[in-house]
Amino acid sequence: MAYGDFAEIYDELIYEDIDYDSMCSRIIEICKEQKINFNNYLDIACGTGNVTLRLAKNFKEAFAVDLSEDMLREAFEKLKKEKVKCKILCQDMSELTLNRKFDLITSVLDSSNYIIEEDKFINYLRSVKNHLDDNGVFIFDINSYYKLSSILGNNIYTYSEEDVFYTWENVFEEEILSMYLTFFVKRGELYERFEEEHLERAYTEEFIEENLKKVGFNLIGKFDGYTNLSVSNNTERIVYVVKKMNKMEEF
Repeated sequence: MAYGDFAEIYDELIYEDIDYDSMCSRIIEICKEQKINFNNYLDIACGTGNVTLRLAKNFKEAFAVDLSEDMLREAFEKLKKEKVKCKILCQDMSELTLNRKFDLITSVLDSSNYIIEEDKFINYLRSVKNHLDDNGVFIFDINSYYKLSSILGNNIYTYSEEDVFYTWENVFEEEILSMYLTFFVKRGELYERFEEEHLERAYTEEFIEENLKKVGFNLIGKFDGYTNLSVSNNTERIVYVVKKMNKMEEF
């Protein structure tokens, strides 16, 4: 199970590599450009809540969902500590059932790549659309095909600190990146060993944009990471900004 024991040390390993403040500032900038209402916010695949925490403060009501109860537990403690009100739910991102609409929905840090079946990816887009306000905006990112196939694919990485050591072995085949992680985490005087396997599908821009249109989304913007730069052949993280088509556009 991905993000089981890993949830406990996720922030320690990942936090230093991600500028959450800059990312969230860019998201708010886009929301203001699109003139959304700042009433309801939903963070899909929220993980330990680093983005939820920052963005929820800008909205009257916030929700966060994730499939990993371990990650949600970490997010709950973080939000509680910062006194940020947010409803947390364990749900599959491709089958959301929240019975409400949102002005902003986010799914960041390649969460969308974790949907490895194409039909489920399309269900995911439909599910998001059903929960998005007519004037709302959906912002999500993917690890690009280039990154998964040419940078991460078929490589081995190691990380070593006093309390944590891990190896990360990647295999890319048939558009799926399989990541095998082995951790050694210090607990008292001993090191505990555990393993996780993570899978990400490499989606082409053509596939994503074709299906965004099919389910009823307009592509408002596509960026190289959380910047205002255009996507290039060497872009590693592609950020999509989409809104619902109006009824006339759908027909």
